[in-house]
Amino acid sequence: MNHFSRKLYPLASIAAGVCTLAVALPASAVDLKTPDGSWTFSVDGNVNVDYIYTHCESNPKAIVDVGGACTATASGSSVSNVGNGLLPAAFTFGVSTTQAGWDLAAHLGLYPGIDTNDGGSPNLQQTAGGTTNVALGTTGLDVRQVYMTFGNKDVGTFTLGRNFGLFGFDAIVADMTLIGVGVGGSMSGPNPSNTSLGSIGYGYIYTDTYAQMNYTTPDFNGANVTFGIFDPINSLTEPGTAAAKSAPGFHGKVAWKGDFNGTKVSLSATGITQEQRYIKVDGTPGSYQSTGGDVFGKLDMGGLSLMASGYYGRGMGITGLFLLADDGAGNARDSYGYLLQATYTVQQLKVGINYGVSRLAFANDADRLADYGSAAHLVSANSKVTGGAYYSLTKNLTLLGEVSWAQTTAHAASDVNNNSSVGFNAGVFMAF
Repeated sequence: MNHFSRKLYPLASIAAGVCTLAVALPASAVDLKTPDGSWTFSVDGNVNVDYIYTHCESNPKAIVDVGGACTATASGSSVSNVGNGLLPAAFTFGVSTTQAGWDLAAHLGLYPGIDTNDGGSPNLQQTAGGTTNVALGTTGLDVRQVYMTFGNKDVGTFTLGRNFGLFGFDAIVADMTLIGVGVGGSMSGPNPSNTSLGSIGYGYIYTDTYAQMNYTTPDFNGANVTFGIFDPINSLTEPGTAAAKSAPGFHGKVAWKGDFNGTKVSLSATGITQEQRYIKVDGTPGSYQSTGGDVFGKLDMGGLSLMASGYYGRGMGITGLFLLADDGAGNARDSYGYLLQATYTVQQLKVGINYGVSRLAFANDADRLADYGSAAHLVSANSKVTGGAYYSLTKNLTLLGEVSWAQTTAHAASDVNNNSSVGFNAGVFMAF
């Protein structure tokens, strides 16, 4: 499993107290009001295109991973693609009103890619044989968000529907490669999905989108708390068969923002837990508890921005939620990672660098012994460094270029058992 059909996402503003992916741009390109002024309809989004070149590992090692460094094939080690970056294109629509002292809103996000495939992003709906990048094809449409909110500044806000999760959200929003590419992921192959990896699996686990019911408290001196339940999701890498869950998943977040004479500080901490149930290959029931947490901090001083995030989980897996999270016998694996980033902005130019690593441990000694006797060894760590430059040609149009080095290391004989790749991308990001 060397390729994770990566995903990620949209732009949208923070509206009615709801968190969506945001870039420092106008709240929406279009705001239309009904004749009586009671309802507001808004539209925003982006279109982005990158040329992506990757030099993959020419002497590939067999490593069991999700979204690791790309590897060469018999045809060669260099790969070129033209596609979206970490974000697909986005067209998001919202409606809002205030009635009887309550702020009501609904949001729908449509995220088309530009690569030829028959699914959305991350291409889970493949044609037979998995070959999608062919003549007479078309791109996919990804519906990641459809939710409503209601509340007010005194009561707080309720969010219900399909939206981004809380765990890992702040890290990906602050990732400088959000409007770029970062690690190419499946873009470094013959059947690219609609999005790259950025730093997903190289410092944080992808936040993902799923059905949820949340409540966010009013702000108290810049602080608020969000907690709720979500539809429990299955693991794509579980060797058994997924079983129904008796309880929902639970997640929560504490966030605070402050401004000290122009120095802006953002801090947050998130927790998540869900029981994973499945039927083992031998027909017996299996389960394990997935529990994780993350911390995030960001400091903005003039043109300098510093960011650090980290996570730890048991049964959380690597790259995506619950991927490679246990040994197949119900024994959860520990995982952790962090992302460090520094950017500096001078007038219209922003330059930056980030470094991230995600690690996955064996569940127990039996898991370790089974791995040593296998042909492909479990991933120990994914690490990467990205350097980027982002130039705002206009308020809504950014020219960008990035260089990324990525390495995937296996547990067994880790000193020699690794794959590495180097990627370059240049593109244009237009937001509206």
